[in-house]
Amino acid sequence: MEIEKTTSELIPQEDQNWQNRPEWFFNRQHTDTYEQWYEGRYKRAEIWQKKVMEQLISKDKRVKTLLEFGCGTTRFTRWWKEIGIEATGGDISPLMLSQAVHLFDGDLVMADSHHMPFKDHTFDSLAFITTFEYYNDPVRVIREAARVGKYGIAMGMMNRNSTKVVRRRIQEVFGMNPFYLTATFYTPDKLSKIIEEALQGRDYSIEWTCTGLPKWFPFQQWSLPFGDFFGLYIKLNDVE
Repeated sequence: MEIEKTTSELIPQEDQNWQNRPEWFFNRQHTDTYEQWYEGRYKRAEIWQKKVMEQLISKDKRVKTLLEFGCGTTRFTRWWKEIGIEATGGDISPLMLSQAVHLFDGDLVMADSHHMPFKDHTFDSLAFITTFEYYNDPVRVIREAARVGKYGIAMGMMNRNSTKVVRRRIQEVFGMNPFYLTATFYTPDKLSKIIEEALQGRDYSIEWTCTGLPKWFPFQQWSLPFGDFFGLYIKLNDVE
């Protein structure tokens, strides 16, 4: 008879409160349904997110290898191969990675993005897809990403300039949405200021674009800072 272990048995209590706070990705009730969520009503959004991320990173022809931190069940990590990039996945959640090992045929590592267990310039690029919102020290994470990723950093995240942010916060008040309780939502401008602090003294350029616009809207991507999701690419210009 197979006995299913509880979260507390799988993960020590101190790790369940990563960054001294409870995180939804250490709760099996949520992680077990993560893939289903993407295959359901979030499917259309995922398609557009991948489109904008491909447009941004494909302009940097130097990028052939990539480390995606916060890879989760590897929804995006599996996809990078489709656009010619060899990907490795990293995540802090053993519950996410326990699914990822069955879905992804590449390398995976369990680690904290604030302390990446890789040598300088191990990969051509780093990527954070809907995970950067959960970091307590975003400046440190960007510096780590610029250390491990030689040429650039790809970032895709939920946009603060979105009506859905208001809806999510209202849902939280009524205990209906646990996924964003510890999330910090950014705008392209706010994130750019954090990047400026993190990469002071480096030669870099930034490009971003927004998507996640209403289905009835005449177009689904633009260069204005409004929409549910924005993609951003930091190109490091001071390396050969």
